[in-house]
Amino acid sequence: MNFIFRGNEILVSSQEEQSLIPTKPALDLAQTQWHALFSGDSCQDFAAHVAADTPAPEGTIFRPLRGVLAQLGEQASIVNRAFQVSEWARSHRYCGVCGSAMERVMHELCFRCTSCGFSAYPRISPAMMVLIRDQDRILLASHSTYATVRYTALAGFVEAGENLEEAIHREVLEEVGLRVDNIRYFGSQSWPFPHSLMVAYTAEYAGGDLRIQADEINDARWFGPGDTLPGLPHTDSIAGRLIRAHLPRQSGD
Repeated sequence: MNFIFRGNEILVSSQEEQSLIPTKPALDLAQTQWHALFSGDSCQDFAAHVAADTPAPEGTIFRPLRGVLAQLGEQASIVNRAFQVSEWARSHRYCGVCGSAMERVMHELCFRCTSCGFSAYPRISPAMMVLIRDQDRILLASHSTYATVRYTALAGFVEAGENLEEAIHREVLEEVGLRVDNIRYFGSQSWPFPHSLMVAYTAEYAGGDLRIQADEINDARWFGPGDTLPGLPHTDSIAGRLIRAHLPRQSGD
């Protein structure tokens, strides 16, 4: 497969009768613009990142990757990888230490500086996600940085020197002013916006009053049995699965 990205968009077919991802390169790109998704000479999957003003060829269209991923099913995993590899290649053309040109290492996913030898691997940023429960209630929040009004679990990146559990305690206290305990692992998901590993947990409310960090959270509310639920994340994201696995019991359940 050959995947072409433009910013946070992916090139897809505009013809309904064809596969969503074009099976042949739809743009005539130089060989150096293509980057193998796996190490070794036998790799047949490549990704490329093109300039922001690149037009889509006839029969194709650039669409936001976030919306496309939800339609890809099992193919979403390799598209996720393709985007992260292409973004890594785009942002590591030059060495961050000495500024010299970087060169792709063929036996692993690595760029190496041609001058000082510095090695750069695809960046993975761990982020915690936590759904707080208080008996039959769950806490959902609307985040300031999201374009939608969906409510979801709290989340945040792990900072230097932290483990995941420490990040949970810090983020929850900063964003909503609460204390939690009984932290339990739920699951994880690679998430390419931009290069995250989302690690999801549940936790029990242990005290404090809701105090919203305005620059991060628009709104945060407890939802219990009989309450009308707000718009929730789709189940293609671990946030959607985490919340739906712990929804408050409804009347008659």
